[in-house]
Amino acid sequence: MSVFVIAVPAKGRLMENAERHFARAGLALIKPRGAREYRGAIAGLPGIEVAFLSAQEIAQQLAAGAVHFGITGEDLVRETIAQADDRVVLVEPLGFGFANVVVAVPQAWIDVRSMADLDDVATAFRLKRDRRMRVATKYVNLTRAFFAEHGIVDYHIVESAGATEGAPAAGTAELIVDITTTGTTLAANGLKVVEDGVILRSQANLVAARAAAWGLGERETARLVLDRIAAYTRAAAFRELRTRFPGCNDALLAAAREKFGVETPFGGPTSSGMLTLHCPPGEVHALATFLREHGASTVVVGELDYVFARDNPLYAKLENALAPLAGNG
Repeated sequence: MSVFVIAVPAKGRLMENAERHFARAGLALIKPRGAREYRGAIAGLPGIEVAFLSAQEIAQQLAAGAVHFGITGEDLVRETIAQADDRVVLVEPLGFGFANVVVAVPQAWIDVRSMADLDDVATAFRLKRDRRMRVATKYVNLTRAFFAEHGIVDYHIVESAGATEGAPAAGTAELIVDITTTGTTLAANGLKVVEDGVILRSQANLVAARAAAWGLGERETARLVLDRIAAYTRAAAFRELRTRFPGCNDALLAAAREKFGVETPFGGPTSSGMLTLHCPPGEVHALATFLREHGASTVVVGELDYVFARDNPLYAKLENALAPLAGNG
């Protein structure tokens, strides 16, 4: 068995969120040789090496199969890795690092609301000025694919090395494709997002490299890691409610499932009337009211740390995407 490598961001908010997410899943990232080290481990799980890299490097290492898992933005995966779905598996979106890759034009272009409008402007621009419009971006591949989808050909990409949003004001481009979270920076630079110009709604993902070594040992390590992540993810999606009342029956539970998205992890009520329910957080108060209206005198609500189940959808997704082992296909 080779060393199982997990690549995580080396700095910034992505690193902080990644470390927090892993820690909550019982996978504490440690640096035994000191905080300045770029190699680490996971406490209590031998055989795993943690590589601290830039988000861009993580995407490149995933493409090369040099790491097994990596945490990076989907935008970088799609931009960096050609035919990404054939080379990596997006195992799970992690709920942080949200940003959109968008087409943004000057606010003064009041007649440009859609990509079709932009196509018209691009054609007119070329005919009038005898050159194509310049698009400043770091997302060259995503831009080309998106513009091709919309039939836009009269443009020229200017690869951006600095603050892309400043390119139109500086006169180095007519419009941009860039990443944004709130749109505030775009607006401050006199830009607006084209209405149908969202190329990708991105967030940080746990990504697996198809080209990495995936023998029995590596798959077992992946299963252990994903078991903890799945248990934490499942727990975060529910609150646990406990109650006891004799009037509870199958019809009442069926109504609770339909109205509130309730799960009954241990089946129906016990012989003493004790009942345990798992409920989405946003439905807790309504469900508590519903139960009391039907005879419950007390409903106790608590958070869940982990919910381990026999089925692991994250590992199943990975296993289904990987080539079968010799002798098992």
